[in-house]
Amino acid sequence: MPGARGSVNNFLMTGPKAYLIYSSSVAAGAQSGIEECKFQFAWDRWNCPERALQLSSHGGLRSANRETAFVHAISSAGVMYTLTRNCSLGDFDNCGCDDSRNGQLGGQGWLWGGCSDNVGFGEAISKQFVDALETGQDARAAMNLHNNEAGRKAVKGTMKRTCKCHGVSGSCTTQTCWLQLPEFREVGTYLKERYHKALKVDLLQGAGNSAASRGAIAETFSSISKKELVHLEDSPDYCLENKTLGLLGTEGRECLKRGKALSKWEKRSCRRLCGDCGLAVEERRAEMVSSCNCKFHWCCAVRCEQCRKRVTKYFCVRKEKRERSGGGGASHKLKRKL
Repeated sequence: MPGARGSVNNFLMTGPKAYLIYSSSVAAGAQSGIEECKFQFAWDRWNCPERALQLSSHGGLRSANRETAFVHAISSAGVMYTLTRNCSLGDFDNCGCDDSRNGQLGGQGWLWGGCSDNVGFGEAISKQFVDALETGQDARAAMNLHNNEAGRKAVKGTMKRTCKCHGVSGSCTTQTCWLQLPEFREVGTYLKERYHKALKVDLLQGAGNSAASRGAIAETFSSISKKELVHLEDSPDYCLENKTLGLLGTEGRECLKRGKALSKWEKRSCRRLCGDCGLAVEERRAEMVSSCNCKFHWCCAVRCEQCRKRVTKYFCVRKEKRERSGGGGASHKLKRKL
């Protein structure tokens, strides 16, 4: 098997053949990006709503803000990650490990070897698919392409080195090491950190699509690290409902006050979603009904008992609404199938 470069060159195809071979992996990768976006922003004011997830840049659906930057980066990362993983699993003919550095000295006491995940392959094919969505040459297209690349850099930057010891009687005289994909959650967390540090690019108002304008745009973006997320516009106030922008606001959103092993975002959710948005926190007590103590009976049925559990949930409400209700907790019955 040749190294990663030879493998990538063999697979840089266009047209129907490439689409048939890779389309299911590209679609699965984009879906994993969407799911990770929803996880990372579950307790933020902007929580990755469905209408924000279309990658088309010129349909007038989305602003060029930092949330759009994250959507492009995580989607691009998801596609690259899935293509790389599926290559390693043998889903594509003539695509396998990246052994281009095998036998080379990697550091003190270890050599490259084993079966590294072929990120070169995943990077090249994902770039071919995802970047093809950008047909313009304006600042918005440059922004999207930059964030697509930042997503791919995130996958490469979070790869894990795994090593195996070699030596007499179990000693570790030398090590053979290779690179493996991390859990995709690590890529998402890495990009969420980049999101908070995203750079705003200020361009002259009225910059058109002339050769001079395109040159200035290219020069501006080339001076920014490919690892950074970039945006052109400030984000709107996600506390407030804005029908024009399709924003629902935070009124009615659930937040968390108590629970085991809450993340820092979950712990801050009631303050960020409710308090900082001028909303009150309403406590609602509910009875959850779920299937439990399920037993298999020969043949062939599963019979379960109905278990009831009292739970307390918290929601963001307008202060005047809470005052009218007297601030008491409302009671609800919830059913959940297991």
